Amino acid sequence: MSLTGIRQTPLSLEEVMNAVERPEAGAVASFLGVVRNHNEGLGVTKLDYHCYETMANKEMADIAAEIEAEIEGVKVACLHRVGVLDVGDAAVVCAASSAHRAEAFLACRELIDRVKARVPIWKREHGDGGPHWVGWKDARIGPEGSGDTPTEGS
Repeated sequence: MSLTGIRQTPLSLEEVMNAVERPEAGAVASFLGVVRNHNEGLGVTKLDYHCYETMANKEMADIAAEIEAEIEGVKVACLHRVGVLDVGDAAVVCAASSAHRAEAFLACRELIDRVKARVPIWKREHGDGGPHWVGWKDARIGPEGSGDTPTEGS
């Protein structure tokens, strides 16, 4: 069983790397997603991640199992943090191991891409433009509503 899950505490690249290391693996690839200080031309001071935790944990485990079944000989691990994160904090850590580098790189890329696409985690960005949700538009409130209303392209 792969190491996957949601954490409310700082993430450890070492923990995720250790989870995939094994004697038959000659390659370990990793991805560390960190909070940056800008997005779409605006300054960012912090991010606030929220999730549907039980669903997120299940979906992350399902993704790991899929990738391990699809790419022969790989082992993957992924942790995602929720809560308030400052610039420079790790938001997501992924790793994949295999006998050779091509499969490790492919599995790690597939892992982060599927996590971003399928796991129910929502991001609220704080910065120059005020706080706003990233990646969705709330159809219940128009642009004239609260200054906290998500907009397209956010």
